Amino acid sequence: MRDAALRLSDVACLRGGRMLFRGVSLDLAAGGSALLTGPNGIGKSSLLRICAGLLPALAGTVERRGGLALADERLALDMERPLRKALGFWARLDEVDGGAVEGALEAMALRPLADLPVRMLSTGQRKRAMLARVIASGAAVWLLDEPGNGLDDASLGLLGAAVARHLETGGIVLAASHQSLPLADDVRIDLRAHAAEAESA
Repeated sequence: MRDAALRLSDVACLRGGRMLFRGVSLDLAAGGSALLTGPNGIGKSSLLRICAGLLPALAGTVERRGGLALADERLALDMERPLRKALGFWARLDEVDGGAVEGALEAMALRPLADLPVRMLSTGQRKRAMLARVIASGAAVWLLDEPGNGLDDASLGLLGAAVARHLETGGIVLAASHQSLPLADDVRIDLRAHAAEAESA
């Protein structure tokens, strides 16, 4: 992961005929992290999707080096499979070994639930399962959309510890949140400062 990188240069986003933001630049190397802040609807999720290559930027450039994993509002796990097997499906696609799944279950305190069908997990447990999917992926760059939603204090602590370990091994984390998170961030970007309305005022 030591060669991981995520670079944005003057990125702008247009959604539904409305300019959400413009002029967003970011340069993260291995071990770097950033937090996107701002109210709902400001474009945090859209910027993460641009970083993931799922949404085109109206302007600017995005450079990525290293695999990416995105955690957003979609669980992306088979609801009928036991949690361990549901995570294992993605691990095989990501070409990581079974040890990665076991490590992710441990990191998110999900081992006692590993044999339960995903549909039986609570909201908070599903959120931890989503984060476990990201951890197990082996991706260098984590894109986390509102990762604290649905998590209690203990689970937020697990999230903070997992992110810290990822950064220590040369990973990159870009998180978006409207609430405080137990994450150390090298860069903080308030998208309100890049909103078209703010620049025209």
